[in-house]
Amino acid sequence: MARTTVSFDSAGIPLAGHLYTPDTPASGPRPALVVGHPGTSVKEQTSGTYAQLMAERGFVALAFDAAYQGESGGLPRGLEDPAQRVEDFKAAVSYLTTLDEVDADRIGLLGICASGSYSLAATGGDHRVKAVATVSTAEPARQFRLGADGTQDPAVFQALLDAAATARSAAARGEDPATMTMFPETAEQASALGGQHGVEGFEYYCTPRGHHERSAKTLAWESIDRMAFHDAFVAVSLIGPRPILQIIGERAVTAWMAVEAHQRATGPKEIHWIKGASHVDLYDKKEYIDPAVDKLTDFFTTHLTTD
Repeated sequence: MARTTVSFDSAGIPLAGHLYTPDTPASGPRPALVVGHPGTSVKEQTSGTYAQLMAERGFVALAFDAAYQGESGGLPRGLEDPAQRVEDFKAAVSYLTTLDEVDADRIGLLGICASGSYSLAATGGDHRVKAVATVSTAEPARQFRLGADGTQDPAVFQALLDAAATARSAAARGEDPATMTMFPETAEQASALGGQHGVEGFEYYCTPRGHHERSAKTLAWESIDRMAFHDAFVAVSLIGPRPILQIIGERAVTAWMAVEAHQRATGPKEIHWIKGASHVDLYDKKEYIDPAVDKLTDFFTTHLTTD
């Protein structure tokens, strides 16, 4: 398996990616996958892990940094723009179609966490995508509005909208709009704010377990009001008859979002539960990733055909 640094354009913004290519002989162009990262993440973290493992299974796999994040371009830094995130997936598909080693008729999407919902939306609007799979599906707009478990007090999001409005006014006056802090300083603070799910996110992003210097620890406040009205699941009904696979940890508090997407799907669809796993466990823990990759390999091998 070889990893190559690549770049491509997404609505005028240069995106940085890693292209993983199998080193085994092939009789012709290979099936390919676009692999998207979780919110605040970068291509060197879990999306790169999955891309490498899928390349070892015979797929060309492209992991990339979303616009405004990681090594990709775009200002302000740390902006989470749902519409742009969907466009990034489509741009990645366009890039893959230009490669001699890729069969343009056998391209699939694989989205992890936030990219799970964005990959579903991109597939709904892009018929070049033949199959889509997600791991630990999360829809950022829902998560900010309703909380990871769907039970958040509505006043929390209203307060975030207040802060976003204040930041926009500050920027208009030429002042520093500041940014929204995504992670507290300690695991205990993470627990107080987000329970066990918050602790697991802190342990992945803020400790040597998964930390990367380019992983976003803050978001531009403008992200909040851009997410206020966005719904990545609107396009799910457009995916059929193309197939959807969603892989979820049985302990994931975010599972309700994947279930909602599943209910909206009109074509072949499957939820595959990973026993004992939480949402974040599927980012990097081998005992959970290995069965997930086995399932993904079967799914994409079956559906990325030339028929």
